[in-house]
Amino acid sequence: MALFSSGVSDSAKRRALRAGLNSGALQRWPGAFSPLVAKIVAETGFEGVYVSGAALSADLGLPDIGLTTLTEVAARGGAIARATDLPTLIDADTGFGEPMSAARTVATLEDAGLAGCHLEDQVNPKRCGHLDGKEVVPVEQMVRRLGAAVSARRDEDFVICARTDARGVEGLDAAIARTRQYVAAGADLIFTEALADLDEFARFRDAVDAPLLANMTEFGKSELFTVEQLSAIGYNAVIYPVTTLRLAMGAVEDGLTQIAAAGTQAGVVDRMQHRARLYEFLQYADYNDFDSSVFTYRADGAGSPTGE
Repeated sequence: MALFSSGVSDSAKRRALRAGLNSGALQRWPGAFSPLVAKIVAETGFEGVYVSGAALSADLGLPDIGLTTLTEVAARGGAIARATDLPTLIDADTGFGEPMSAARTVATLEDAGLAGCHLEDQVNPKRCGHLDGKEVVPVEQMVRRLGAAVSARRDEDFVICARTDARGVEGLDAAIARTRQYVAAGADLIFTEALADLDEFARFRDAVDAPLLANMTEFGKSELFTVEQLSAIGYNAVIYPVTTLRLAMGAVEDGLTQIAAAGTQAGVVDRMQHRARLYEFLQYADYNDFDSSVFTYRADGAGSPTGE
């Protein structure tokens, strides 16, 4: 059992991600805003982990408007990726700059242990994909962005996903036309953002010859479809990007409000994760066993390796 990092190599995780996309079974990737959340995702039986740019920026106390840096994203994403044996896909926004920056982004995220990333066709700085007022770059610029990213990839199994935000700006047909060019430019997976209904998701599936990812974010422009519905129309993956953050923050806000009013946390203890359960996720017992197995020093010298 691995303690300090994942027990599965980065290359094996990337192969698993690709195999999952080609398996015919919908891959479910809840968002994790911390390594501990990723451990719970793995424990619950999902196929992968997703790192949302919106959740990451919110956890830093920032709006999702392109304020986070590559260094921040790679550091948090790497910590999350190392926390489990599952593959992790990360939101890389617009690549943090021009095409050369997108290339560096891919190299950096590979080094951090991610299994893949997605790049979007918004202008830089971007906006949350389910807000109005977005702008998209010309198709040719996004193709250059993707081309640079693909050229920087050293592990051919690292998944480069292209996200299009064109549905809300140029319309569905234009968004479909764009993603066909993104596939031709080397994108392994297409992220169809802010589609309105199941018919639009199905039209994308019929028109694009590549694995497709559906975003089931709450309070957005898309309806919340089930795994069965998305599987039936042939989607390959689904993300729940900000769900865990919203669950956690809702509970935190409600609990603190009650503590402020009551003057004690006694009334909300039964809604908390028990310390014993937290220790299970943190593998406390395994760390203690490991520490005991390597501890050889005694003050009198009797337990030292040399006996001196």
